[in-house]
Amino acid sequence: MSEPKMKLDGATIAEEDDGIRLDRWFKRHREGTPHALLARWARSGQLTLDGKKADVSDRIATGQKLVMPTPPVEAEARPARKGRPLTDADIELATGMVIHRDASAIVLNKLPGLATQGGTKTEQHVDGLLDALKYDAPVRPKLVHRLDKDTSGALLIARTPRAAAYFAKSFSNRSARKTYWALIVGVPDIQQGEIDLPLAKQPGSGGEKMHVHDSGLASKTRYRVIERAGNSAAWVELQPLTGRTHQLRVHMAAIGHPIVGDGKYGGKGAFLTGSISRKMHLHSRRLRIDHPDGGAIDVHAEVPEHFAASLDALGFDLLLGEVGVDDGAKGPPPKAAAKAAAKAHSKQIRKARRGERRGRTADSKPTDFVGKPKPKPKAKPGKAAPGKPAGKRPGAKKHPSRPARPS
Repeated sequence: MSEPKMKLDGATIAEEDDGIRLDRWFKRHREGTPHALLARWARSGQLTLDGKKADVSDRIATGQKLVMPTPPVEAEARPARKGRPLTDADIELATGMVIHRDASAIVLNKLPGLATQGGTKTEQHVDGLLDALKYDAPVRPKLVHRLDKDTSGALLIARTPRAAAYFAKSFSNRSARKTYWALIVGVPDIQQGEIDLPLAKQPGSGGEKMHVHDSGLASKTRYRVIERAGNSAAWVELQPLTGRTHQLRVHMAAIGHPIVGDGKYGGKGAFLTGSISRKMHLHSRRLRIDHPDGGAIDVHAEVPEHFAASLDALGFDLLLGEVGVDDGAKGPPPKAAAKAAAKAHSKQIRKARRGERRGRTADSKPTDFVGKPKPKPKAKPGKAAPGKPAGKRPGAKKHPSRPARPS
């Protein structure tokens, strides 16, 4: 006896879903369909896009025809998981972190200690606060990348499915530019360079810790020393050229200069004495990424209170941090950057001395020849003045000798 033929269902991909993964489409439009069931449909060829076999990880496009089996009743009836209701304090926390907002994107200055996504024993996180950032948009905003719990700074949120797909592609093809500030223990011998060390999950850590290993994924970080506090600490700019888990933290620890406050990778040696906070000193300072509607987003996030206090305690000049290296530059710092750094430092000194005037006494004399042309030496009697040959007019031109006329 033959099995009854499974009923099929269909849908056309709308513009708002352009570029997202197929499994994400099911989460939006067929919330009760288990992922395991989707995977089984894909393996058996029952899930198709424009008549071709589809996989759950495929990116979909506007206008494509999706065909799928009709899900069982119990799957459709399964209620969607809901988070806890937001309090007034949650809403104030979420909206207080916003540093940029437009029709497609929101950028937060994430606080240190706030997780990006939930996990075991993590009740408060950015993902759980996104309902407070919906504003007038028809859909809930979506995370497109993440920061470690103890890392602060610029975090991008997409406000539409189209923007989420666009931003996700920018991060995956590495066209997005992220610049971090960090305080590190000690000072690297080379003031500017690139760390190229493969990273892999450390065995026995449950995937929560990374380490340098030859079999790991290629990982590159560009760094520049902004300023140093003797030999004890340095303020550095970091640019991850790849996006591995804990990449900046592992790379800095691997070259012997762990990030201040990062006990996980630097151990006891990651902490400075005195008034320097024991919190992590890693901050996503700047985010530059193309905008789906044209142009670009270029946002700076202010450092958190503990980081700012440490910079001040170590005597670092904030103006020098704004003189970054060019995205494509490698090797020694360009002369233009060094010149700009000196100019910024001079500007701060002039600002500190604004209003001061040096007093002049009646018998004070100007320094000889400062700002004045040096007087020309007088010619001695019977001798021509230097630089002017005797018997010739000033400015007279010397002509080549002419051949004698034939007689």
